[in-house]
Amino acid sequence: MQTQAPKSKIVSSDHGSLSYLIRIVLVATLGGLLFGYDTAVIAGAIGFLQTHFELNAAMKGWAASSALAGCVLGVLCAGPLSDRFGRRKTLIFAAVMFFVSAIGTAVPRTLTEFVVFRFLGGMGVGAASMTSPMYIAEISPARLRGRMVSINQFAIVSGMLVVYFVNYFIVAYGEGIGGNWNDSQAWRWMFGSEAIPAVALFVLLFFVPESPRWLMEKGREEQARSILTQVDGSDNAEKELGEIRRTVALEPTRLSELLTSRLRTVLMIGIALAVLQQVTGINVFLYYAPEIFKSVAGAKADIAMLQTVVVGAVNLGFTVVAIWLVDKVGRKPLMIVGTTGMGISLLALGCAAWLDQLSAWALIFILAYIASFALSVGPVTWVILSEIFPTKFRGRALSIATVWLWVANFGVSQTFPMMDENPWLVETFNHGFPFLLYAAFCVLLLGIVLFAIPETKGQTLEQIEKRWLG
Repeated sequence: MQTQAPKSKIVSSDHGSLSYLIRIVLVATLGGLLFGYDTAVIAGAIGFLQTHFELNAAMKGWAASSALAGCVLGVLCAGPLSDRFGRRKTLIFAAVMFFVSAIGTAVPRTLTEFVVFRFLGGMGVGAASMTSPMYIAEISPARLRGRMVSINQFAIVSGMLVVYFVNYFIVAYGEGIGGNWNDSQAWRWMFGSEAIPAVALFVLLFFVPESPRWLMEKGREEQARSILTQVDGSDNAEKELGEIRRTVALEPTRLSELLTSRLRTVLMIGIALAVLQQVTGINVFLYYAPEIFKSVAGAKADIAMLQTVVVGAVNLGFTVVAIWLVDKVGRKPLMIVGTTGMGISLLALGCAAWLDQLSAWALIFILAYIASFALSVGPVTWVILSEIFPTKFRGRALSIATVWLWVANFGVSQTFPMMDENPWLVETFNHGFPFLLYAAFCVLLLGIVLFAIPETKGQTLEQIEKRWLG
């Protein structure tokens, strides 16, 4: 496997090649696109799955969230794999899991078979969710790192928007056929379509280099120098290599040292940020949006799918704004503004449901929430998580935080149908309780952002690490 560019190109590259960096980042973000595609495909399929397999509320939640259980195992595997075998090979593993899941979930005979293959797909999502942003952060110059890592979030929401369109066209086709085609066949095509981007990711990963910081950890300095030179020029590459050498010398040598040193603080901050990104409710709207629109506004299946496309478009549009702003205004200002907007939108949504006024306002409040999330907590969380951990343990530390992220995601996805269909909660809050609960978590997230998370704009990974190492 060729892990460095031809020498003739490197020698002539005094300033580096932005196009080379962008090509690498775009390949890596296919992992993010599949992350979004795989997690959001359930939004269009869950109603048909419920009918096809005759699911109650708890089993509906399990069908929707089974992939998230796989995410936890995928992250647990990806941390040690990425530290031992490299970031690129871990993404290859994720691509294989995506492909196997796509084929398996398209042809299950029973719910158990479906859940098994969704679990395997979740392993791919978990591996990609932590490895893609880490790989991008480690190969990008400090002045561009925020934007480059944010492109991964752009890819995630692009994958969601693409699959929302795919779901809509499949359902519209089924509506034209009539009968029970949608209940029996539409969801199969939704899941099977994921095989195409999975193959693309697998093939393209053979044409990108390994992380230069990982190569330095393994003593392969010449390969690391080659990659950094083509990315950012020879002078900057030498400076970067010097900083990496000095930082490696300061790093703890065992994971137990990470847990007993001052770095335990940054690990706790990372875990808190990861969990709070999820328990503020984003995936309720990404996984259950069509069901929400059908239940609160009485929309037909194809109209509910189309409204979900609007949700995906807003998510994508404001993610673009975040990419443009993250290295200009910084991480914390975006997080403060976005978290505040999320909390206000959720409070308004919950109160509107409680007062039985949701049908007229549902789409507006949901779009305001999605816009606030996409501007801040969505992309910036991954930027911060990819930056704050020490290089030697970045894979394992990021995997710990990401495991907690997926555990929280699983909990939210599993409990939302049960809260939303609980007779006492429906009678008391009229479907508003979950949104009020998520609004309360926004307040907690805002406190963490204000008082615990440092600003990292414009700093190298080594400078950020020295903050914690002293």
